[in-house]
Amino acid sequence: MDIQGLYRGKSQILKPSSEYTGIYKQPVSCVDVDKLGIQGDVQVDKRYHGGLDKALHQYSLPSYQRIIEAYAELDGVAVPGSIGENITIAEMSEATVCIGDTYRFGSVLVQVSEPRRPCWKINAVFKQGDLTEFIARERITGWYYRVLESGEMSLGSAAELVERPNPNVTIDYFNAVLNCAQSSRAELATLIECTGLAAYLRERLQTRSQ
Repeated sequence: MDIQGLYRGKSQILKPSSEYTGIYKQPVSCVDVDKLGIQGDVQVDKRYHGGLDKALHQYSLPSYQRIIEAYAELDGVAVPGSIGENITIAEMSEATVCIGDTYRFGSVLVQVSEPRRPCWKINAVFKQGDLTEFIARERITGWYYRVLESGEMSLGSAAELVERPNPNVTIDYFNAVLNCAQSSRAELATLIECTGLAAYLRERLQTRSQ
């Protein structure tokens, strides 16, 4: 595997609202990465993006295809980088990436910490009133990384899986259990016990399982 896309963005106004957002990303060829993500990449709404456990966001090509299949008018609009992600790697998707996975991207070491929680700004960007809900329902959310070792990533940099402590908990499975009101305590325990899971999400799941 190697990196096909890198994206970063500045704070911009999300039209037609007066809200600021960092969802608009521009492609770049090389980035420096520290514990808070790509240097120069702005993350406005810290409820959903940014911080140590949400330093980098990746979205999958198969998920873009599912969006286009459901919203034909977004063909050519819903393209890599447009959902606010930082990274494109063709071989990775919600069905193949697991919570706690550790990857080496160039000289950067990252760990998958949690799925993304899609927010209303996706609807606004694509002018679709229910796209955020579709993404959540279809479990095509993308995922976040924490940065374990800072470094540099470039287009074409190798992307290597270093460790997979939770091979049965893909992003897709995690979303399925998380979003199901009838999930059993055993299913919730499987998520809670995941190595590398973001601490706040573990606490939320522990409360829910009581």
